Amino acid sequence: MLSNLLQTVYNMVDMVVVGQFVGSAGLTAVSSGGDIMNIGTTICMGFSSAGQIMISQHIGRGNYDGMKKTIGTMFSFLLLLSFLITIFGLMYRDILIDAIHVPSEAVEGARAYSTVCFYGMFFIFGYNILSAILRGMGDSKRPFVFIAVAACLNLILDMVFVVGLGLGPWGAALATVIGQSISFITSFIYLYYQREFFGFDFKPRSFIIDGPTLVRLIQLGLPMALQHSVVVFSKFFVNSFINSYGLIMSAINAIGSKIGFCASVVTQALATAGSSMIGQNFGAVKTERIKRIVGISILCGLVFTTTLSFIIILFPEGVFGLFDRNPVVLETSHIYIIIAVMNFTAFALRSAMMAFINGIGNAILAFIIGVTDGIIGRVFLAIMLGITFKMGIMGFWLGDVFASFIPFIIGGIYFMIGLWEHRKPAV
Repeated sequence: MLSNLLQTVYNMVDMVVVGQFVGSAGLTAVSSGGDIMNIGTTICMGFSSAGQIMISQHIGRGNYDGMKKTIGTMFSFLLLLSFLITIFGLMYRDILIDAIHVPSEAVEGARAYSTVCFYGMFFIFGYNILSAILRGMGDSKRPFVFIAVAACLNLILDMVFVVGLGLGPWGAALATVIGQSISFITSFIYLYYQREFFGFDFKPRSFIIDGPTLVRLIQLGLPMALQHSVVVFSKFFVNSFINSYGLIMSAINAIGSKIGFCASVVTQALATAGSSMIGQNFGAVKTERIKRIVGISILCGLVFTTTLSFIIILFPEGVFGLFDRNPVVLETSHIYIIIAVMNFTAFALRSAMMAFINGIGNAILAFIIGVTDGIIGRVFLAIMLGITFKMGIMGFWLGDVFASFIPFIIGGIYFMIGLWEHRKPAV
């Protein structure tokens, strides 16, 4: 949870600093540029999550040779993939900026932010790979230490680049990439010096891609990556309509998205821990423990998100004022309260179900949920409520929120039926 808190702070610092010292245009630029960069990071999340699940199931089955092959294959495959995504991002960033209708005042800033982030994609992938390895083994303490170093460095560099040198969104992106690169380097050094404990010697031959392991990684990771990507592109679609309402609404939407990350601090932590625990117990054929993990994850998530809901209900302008002091933004922020509360609840419910589905290695169901959530749910509901029912921007927001409950509904039905208890482990 603390790692995710720092990761959230890490992501939000850019918007807070730019919003306070550059204004609404800079804040929107950082948010839009971050959305474009998420195309690459969601693919990384899908495959690194698959690697984490494979490592945890290998440990549960006592197969340490399979674990080593998974680590080496994941390293080589994903770092090669990061270069391809960098090339893609640099080639098509302008098309993506046009596609999501970034307000004209923020176009140049969004382009600068996304450009720097795509150049740093290697380090972003690298850190997520190392975190997946450690968490798959049940170690969440070291990733916390590494991200803590990066978060502190990012804050310092933001103040230097954005406030001191006036580099705007470009400086914020540079601070992010430098912080992420330090996280990657320090975590790599740690793993290298602990190589005997982890059973991975870091010799060149250990990074040779193992064919069967790669096939399994792709079989498990591709649906998960597509699931994340479908959701991201569906949000692109919704945001393209929201951005057309002008800079103020775009800024509110950007802040609202970052506030949503606050809810994911705990819920995603529960999902990360839960998927590893579920993966290890599934590999060891201990289904009763899995049921308890899911139940406790839902309960803890709802307790936290309920608390967060009360905060935004009581202090909406205080929360939005952390990002942007524009009086119009603060005055208009009240219309987003109900959306934020519903979003928080959805985070708590969907995270537990996705941890369960990913932990047992059901990548096909994860992909089906992603498609249903993204295309059938988010896009369809946004069009129906925003355009057909003429609810405007509130309709687009509600369509996005309603779609967020779909993973819990589908996953909950699958969990209650119990067919998953007869599945074979992914490894």
